[in-house]
Amino acid sequence: MSDPDRPRKGKARRAPPREVPQPQRGPVTLRRGQVQGTTTDHHLLDHRGPSDWVHTDPWRVLRIQTEFVEGFGLLAELPRAVSVFGSARTRPGSPEYALGRDLGVALAEAGWAVITGGGPGVMEAVNRGASEADGLSVGLGIELPFEQSLNAWVDLGLNFRYFFARKTMFVKYAQAFVILPGGFGTMDELFEALTLVQTHKVNQFPVVLLGTAFWAPLLTWLRTSLVAEGYVSPGDLDLITCTDSVSETVALIEAAAAMHAHAAPPVSDLP
Repeated sequence: MSDPDRPRKGKARRAPPREVPQPQRGPVTLRRGQVQGTTTDHHLLDHRGPSDWVHTDPWRVLRIQTEFVEGFGLLAELPRAVSVFGSARTRPGSPEYALGRDLGVALAEAGWAVITGGGPGVMEAVNRGASEADGLSVGLGIELPFEQSLNAWVDLGLNFRYFFARKTMFVKYAQAFVILPGGFGTMDELFEALTLVQTHKVNQFPVVLLGTAFWAPLLTWLRTSLVAEGYVSPGDLDLITCTDSVSETVALIEAAAAMHAHAAPPVSDLP
């Protein structure tokens, strides 16, 4: 049997491939020009090192993960809840503020927690009504250059850096959305909710627009533009209920909750 390490007759022996340094940076392999002269531990333990690394994308991923962990941990045992949205610019004493406060009271008296963005305006009104009625008042704040702290009526609060982490909490822990008059942020929440339901990313749940005078032009535009041009189906508008009545809103939410309670439980794909 021939020796595989012996050179073949008439052939010069080829030198074995040169060992290339392959340092590891966590699960990452580095070769050639990517090899660095220091290690991650060295950077971590060097108090003289630069601090700009906290602004890099890998570090942001950890912050994002932390926000999800904090949100899931805080809200996992939340009782049944309704997410309510509306303008931060609504003034106390306005009809919209009174409507939001009445909604908070009615939901709390029916045994629902309320979840808002925790800011002023409609959010404050809803939190205030729920708190005054001895309900659970939740506020999920967001870091903004012009935003203030959580309003004084929030009993359980959490602040977020990232909108998408915050939005996940609004959807995951609510059995209904109620939307009062508001601006871009309010519209963002409305259309994201409709998109999630339409695309079956979440189970269908009530989406209630409170304040017919404000919402009527939007509903007309949806019918005469989006439906008329075929961009959405006529049945998609059935996802929305528009009313001026707080009691009707609560009754709709209660009816949907009762229907879901009698539905078959979801099948888990977990082992």
